[in-house]
Amino acid sequence: MFLFICAGIYVAACAPAQRRMVSKSCLECHTTFAEKHFKDKIVHTVVKEERCEDCHLRHGIVPKLILTKEGNELCYTCHDREKIGMNKAIVHSAIKEGKCTTCHDPHSSNTKSLLRADVKELCYQCHDRKKYEKKVVHKVLLTENCLTCHLSHASDEPYLLTRKEVTLCLSCHEKNNKAFKDAHGNYPVETASCVNCHNPHSSTQPVLLKTSTHPVVAQRNCGKCHNPPSSQKPFESLQQGSSLCYTCHTAADLKAGGEIEHQPFAEGKCASCHDPHASENQTLLVRGGNTLCTECHKNKEKSKISVSHKAVTEGKGCLSCHPRHAAKYKNLLDVTGSELCFSCHEKTKEAQKNPNAHRPFSEGDCGSCHDPHGSNYFGMTKDRMDSVCYSCHPDAEVKFVKTNTHDPVLRGVCYVCHNSHASDRENLLVADANDPKLCLNCHADMMQEQTFGSNHPLFKSGKCLTCHDVHGSNIPGMIIKEQSSLCFSCHEQYLGEKITDVKSTHVPFQEGECTKCHSPHKAKLDNLILAGYPDLCLSCHRALKAKMYKDEVCARAKQREEAGQDVGPLDIECDGVKMYVHAPSDLRDCKTCHRPHFSSELALIKKPVQELCGECHDFNSSSFKKGHLNIDAEVMDCRKCHDSHTSEDPMFFKEVMHPLFKSRSCGDCHLVEQ
Repeated sequence: MFLFICAGIYVAACAPAQRRMVSKSCLECHTTFAEKHFKDKIVHTVVKEERCEDCHLRHGIVPKLILTKEGNELCYTCHDREKIGMNKAIVHSAIKEGKCTTCHDPHSSNTKSLLRADVKELCYQCHDRKKYEKKVVHKVLLTENCLTCHLSHASDEPYLLTRKEVTLCLSCHEKNNKAFKDAHGNYPVETASCVNCHNPHSSTQPVLLKTSTHPVVAQRNCGKCHNPPSSQKPFESLQQGSSLCYTCHTAADLKAGGEIEHQPFAEGKCASCHDPHASENQTLLVRGGNTLCTECHKNKEKSKISVSHKAVTEGKGCLSCHPRHAAKYKNLLDVTGSELCFSCHEKTKEAQKNPNAHRPFSEGDCGSCHDPHGSNYFGMTKDRMDSVCYSCHPDAEVKFVKTNTHDPVLRGVCYVCHNSHASDRENLLVADANDPKLCLNCHADMMQEQTFGSNHPLFKSGKCLTCHDVHGSNIPGMIIKEQSSLCFSCHEQYLGEKITDVKSTHVPFQEGECTKCHSPHKAKLDNLILAGYPDLCLSCHRALKAKMYKDEVCARAKQREEAGQDVGPLDIECDGVKMYVHAPSDLRDCKTCHRPHFSSELALIKKPVQELCGECHDFNSSSFKKGHLNIDAEVMDCRKCHDSHTSEDPMFFKEVMHPLFKSRSCGDCHLVEQ
């Protein structure tokens, strides 16, 4: 037992000490943060106690702010929602939107309640300073700050007021004071709303009266409209509706010659638009700008449109076109039709002098195409332009929208080619129908002539409409008729040749697919050929291409295989047998033997086979005669034994041969005449 204890002590003493990981304090790294915030007068409790992880997640050396909760939810972990006032009727928008840090610094501040700045400056971040610093400023704003009257977070009163409006005002303004009573004509205004007449912050008028003040209010002549202050109902009007207003205002003057009356005006509801006491808007309007009109005319509210009418959004707004009270014509207009539009759009009016004018334009019916209040479409049209056009031209939609439709037609941008009002050209075109400029606007790059090679004469002269339909076609390329008819309408005697005994026709030529070989516009090669030979032909004759390039393809495949790379599928089997390619020049020019369109010989060859082969092969040579058993070449068809393009045999024999023929033992079957 003694020895066992000694051994244990020895092992413990000699064993290496275990390492223990200890977390660093945040401030060991964030030294700049500590220097900045711990010097301030007020430090947030969690910061002072270095409880960083109450709000932040550890991030190591990654420079990223990661909060444990988003927005105000983080603040609510310590600050009770009800104490802040989230259960009250009116909540400050900054809090509602989760932006406590707009006003409060979450770490430290030199201002009470961890505010980022002085109360007024904080408020002016969102509220326009100019409205609170006019000529006459409410005294409390000069000596105190916003929190004298408003709560910072939430309230049960409108505008975040600390108390009911009148109670709040009377906390400073003594209602029994003689000056107060004289100023209000002895009326018991303590039972009414002060802001009916006064701006609570600042004004350009004396005693904080609103910008636009009814003269009888400014003159303290309340009795002109209301019962005497000593009556039981002092604020009751002497007369109802417009009858009271007409004691000063004449209806005829307000109508200014108009017979069509604005509905509220006709019904005597002056107060639906005007405040009878004071307003911050011109002419005592209860709301500024167009918002007053859209309160009733909600369908004319154009706040979300992409193309706005300047007459509506700028200057007088709705009043640019509509009088306030009455007008001479329907829709409360003093001027109708195009006359109203041309009062601003004088240059557009000049277009009426053109010989070809769009009928609605010439008749002054601007509203048939345009929405005068604004639109989500180019040119402020009532709908997509093609829909507007088709409403009068229903047959056009059937004629234009085809399998292959011109892009401007498809996108409904008729104005790309047509003037919408007037033009000195037929069909309201922006350029002459045969003027290449019409197409140039969109197809400028494509319409550049080929400086070397060849250009189609019609393309070169800009006569696009000879071949193409400007709106749409059911034929690819938007051409006016099938290629076979279209091309041959000019190329009747193709290449100037007449071959009556046609035995073979090139399939694309036969099917009228000229563009498989020729460009309809321009090409870098002569005769508008799309590619050189043999590439042009081999784009269709793929099996021949595979044989012609067998050796090259198989050599590359072998290299990839040896390098351990994927070879992929091949068009031909690599069997190690050499492939021979027929001259001339290893089939580099197909035209040497073949015609491109049609021929009086089979396989599109240019001449009878004996004559064609005889151009290169000497039929009278001893080697030829010996190889062909002295048979006259004129009675033979070379193609019966030989492959005219490629072969694995150096003599170009076909792949499948009779064994006796292959061994040149013709005498075993044939009698050879001497």
